[in-house]
Amino acid sequence: MPMNPAKAQDVWKDAGEHVQFTVLELNRQDQEKEQEAIQEFVDRYQAIIRSLRIRDNKGNLKASLGFSSAAWDYLFPDAPKPKELEPYETLASEEYSMPATKGDIFLHIRANDEAVVYELISQCMLFLRDFTTVVDETKGFRYFEGRAIIGFIDGTEAPQVEDAADYAIVGDEDPFFENGSYAFAQKWRHHMDIWNKLTTEIQEKAVGRKKFSDLELDEKEKFKNAHNVASQAEIDGVEQKIVRMNVPYSDPATGNTGTYFIGYSRYWKVTKLMLENMLKNGDYLLTFSDILSGQLFFIPSRPLLDKIADGELNK
Repeated sequence: MPMNPAKAQDVWKDAGEHVQFTVLELNRQDQEKEQEAIQEFVDRYQAIIRSLRIRDNKGNLKASLGFSSAAWDYLFPDAPKPKELEPYETLASEEYSMPATKGDIFLHIRANDEAVVYELISQCMLFLRDFTTVVDETKGFRYFEGRAIIGFIDGTEAPQVEDAADYAIVGDEDPFFENGSYAFAQKWRHHMDIWNKLTTEIQEKAVGRKKFSDLELDEKEKFKNAHNVASQAEIDGVEQKIVRMNVPYSDPATGNTGTYFIGYSRYWKVTKLMLENMLKNGDYLLTFSDILSGQLFFIPSRPLLDKIADGELNK
């Protein structure tokens, strides 16, 4: 069967209004019981989503559930494994680092109403709480005009929604995992006092675009390490794309402000190359930011979630 976006989880659609990222670690106390618990959770998870879409039919609820390489090995040791699912290891240059952090289970929830996000996570935790520990919980939001927290329109470089599925969803190159996706989650904290002291002209050169109009600058106008230059990736001379859903988060009173980067891709090697290029080229965004976390997850297709719920990956 050909790639079918309708069978994928929500990995190529809009970033949402109210957003929550939750990363959990398996307690690893009783493998067989935890395998059974995951089967029940995956079954309930899909039912919870269906229920909430009925309860709030204008909520635009979207959700993705994924597993890290270590979690896959622990939960489904006898099952096939996605070709490019590997443990994420810290990437670094002489100046900067993109650390690898803990994480077995990943939830990316977004909706028009925070109440829907709350209800979904609350119900999920009824089933996850007994055998997992929360590693990170980050609440994000849509900033004015869909801008990043640094004030620039976000996502211009991402493929148009009509074309996005081909960049986000695994195809027949890995048939058992077709319509799944590789998700890389990375939490950034920005030193906004440094960024806000820069002139608009300098900020534009650093990002590579006009701040108000979003028009791309000529190459000679950008810094050599402008974000939209440093993060580019080519394979065999062809520019690669992924689906980015970067989300601002902030506790403004304490100055804890940043971006939760989530990149969905058909190929993990593409996202990884982009990260390596950002480090190699000294992406300007790294000069006023700290990267707090990073982990790779595989987002199974909805039919594969059904197989997990039925225990077929443990037979």
